[in-house]
Amino acid sequence: MTIMTDAGETVRWRGGYGRLWSAAVLSRFGDAVRNVAFPLVAAGLTTSPFLLSVVSAAGYLPWLLFGLLGGALADRVDRRRAMWMVDVVRGLLVAAFAVALALGQAHLAVLAVLAFALTTLQTLFDNAASAILPTLVPRAALPSANARLMTGQALAGTFLGAPAAGLLVTAGVALPFAVDAATYLVAAALIASLPRSAVGVAGRPAGSTLRTEIAVGVRRLWHDRLLRGGCLANLLGNLVIGGLQALLVLIITRWAGASDVVFGLVLAAYGAGGVVGGLVATRVGRWVGGGRRPWCWRWPCRPAVCSSSAACPIPRRRRPPSRSSGWPAWW
Repeated sequence: MTIMTDAGETVRWRGGYGRLWSAAVLSRFGDAVRNVAFPLVAAGLTTSPFLLSVVSAAGYLPWLLFGLLGGALADRVDRRRAMWMVDVVRGLLVAAFAVALALGQAHLAVLAVLAFALTTLQTLFDNAASAILPTLVPRAALPSANARLMTGQALAGTFLGAPAAGLLVTAGVALPFAVDAATYLVAAALIASLPRSAVGVAGRPAGSTLRTEIAVGVRRLWHDRLLRGGCLANLLGNLVIGGLQALLVLIITRWAGASDVVFGLVLAAYGAGGVVGGLVATRVGRWVGGGRRPWCWRWPCRPAVCSSSAACPIPRRRRPPSRSSGWPAWW
């Protein structure tokens, strides 16, 4: 199988690109399964909205603390080795947590630490992955190859991983994490088999340090008006959406009394909106104009978030977790 571009360039599916695509899509499936199971496990350990928000924040905080550092490190190390080693470590961590769940030894603090550790490792993995793709495909084929990579990840995470997670949790609370650990280890093997051409390290000026490289990137970002505004808008938007998602598990499974499967389907619907938005973004962007494109999408989001918040039922008393939902008795 090959990818043909308008310029006539082709990308062989059986080469390094096919293995990278398979590893990325497989990892995204595992991530989606874990991302649905994480809040369900947390909600089984506590019904405190504050503690649930702490666990959710632990999964986002590393991007704020180490995102720039991960990008700088990705330009200094063997990217292929960094990626497969990160996946092995993540697979072992998730597998250990699955064992702890199966033995009834999981605690909320362990859940928060695991979320923080996995996202910290992800900062290096994602930055290395974005830099490794251009070494595997011709420059003219890069847009098509990247589009197929992103589409595969979106479909695997949204339409397969999220719905499957609810079924897996019902079958066994440790099962989603065991599946996620397996996907990490298989993805690590695929990445380790990439050709040596994917290990290139970008050249740097003599005397360049991590601190100076990060400072240069921050200055360039801050002096670009469009990028600066987009980053600030994304920061504020993610704070609001992240807070809503942190409490979504309580709203659906405890206050509304829905099942774990329904929670997975709701997250799948949320992701489906992102897929549809990505499909129409290019056409709408041409119609609206590049400079105003980010803002035209943000205004419709505000009334949607406000209306969903107003529609959330606020219980008069907390209802204890259902013992018939498949959770262990020690919850």
